[in-house]
Amino acid sequence: MKSRIYLDHAATTPALPAAIAALADAAALAGNPSSVHSAGRAANGLIEASRDAVARFAGVAAEQIIFTSGGTEALALAINGCNLPLIASATEHSAVLAARDDAIIAPVLPSGLIDLTALEILLQSGPALVAVQAGNNETGVIQPLAEIAALTRAHGGLLLADCVQSAGKLALPDADFIAISGHKLGAPMGIGALIARDPARLTPVQRGGGQERGHRGGTQNLPGIAALAAALGISHDWAAVTARRAALEARLTAAGAIIHGSTAPRLPHISSIGLPGVAAATQVMMLDLEGIMVSAGAACSSGKVKSSHVLAAMGLGQAAGEAIRVSLSPATSDAELAAFAAAWEAMAKRLGKLP
Repeated sequence: MKSRIYLDHAATTPALPAAIAALADAAALAGNPSSVHSAGRAANGLIEASRDAVARFAGVAAEQIIFTSGGTEALALAINGCNLPLIASATEHSAVLAARDDAIIAPVLPSGLIDLTALEILLQSGPALVAVQAGNNETGVIQPLAEIAALTRAHGGLLLADCVQSAGKLALPDADFIAISGHKLGAPMGIGALIARDPARLTPVQRGGGQERGHRGGTQNLPGIAALAAALGISHDWAAVTARRAALEARLTAAGAIIHGSTAPRLPHISSIGLPGVAAATQVMMLDLEGIMVSAGAACSSGKVKSSHVLAAMGLGQAAGEAIRVSLSPATSDAELAAFAAAWEAMAKRLGKLP
């Protein structure tokens, strides 16, 4: 039986043992956090202790943390709750681009970096919420958020930073809203948070029983919240991941691969690898048959494999449908990457792309 090598950590990364333990302990509690009896108070106490831990991680006050079901809901709360026009870069995640039908799209340069000149022209129409990923989920390209924030605020706008991929790898930016997601950080799926500079600026999108200080109705996911706090308490050596990815990319480019976004700063764990003339879906399936799990762009389209809107926005044309995403974790080994590289080279040779 072939070994199974998982290289899709940008889609989801396995939950850490500390997060699983925290989840199990929280799941054993009996009380609803909104109940006033002792069991309810104990559950609520765990939520607030977890909120304090997330706030320490983010360097903000506890009341600025709003727990959500994940990154998509966190983004939607900011996008639909701040009552401003939305400007989003063309390479944003579908969680942003599909959140509203009236989003104004800011173009990106061939590097994947946002076109700041074009953004400034768009901002001249009046204050807006500007939504930009700190690091792209397909290419890893890191946006200049300090410059974007200054430009946005000079025109009276607010900045929403999608830090779903970058949290824990880069310092969180100076933004009005920051979205994070647990299952990219070693917590389970189904938990995330919106970090709001001024929570009063938000109108609730999901109404209900007044949970999360009235910002998000619905009984909180206590086990998920506890697991998120535990996961954020674990540090990782991302410099070592960067070195492993660099070695992998050097080998693949020597064999004819194209690394998209490589002219810009990138997150340490993501690599967009193009094989000219071969559809991404074909590459994903062939590698999976060899026991290697990668993806074609984002993994948030109900299992569909289609041309990357991120690479298309970067002007790559047909090549937008010929790239796979390889994403690492701190636990990814040199041996696993060597096995992937060998499988990729064998695939390219079999398809007539290598001599």
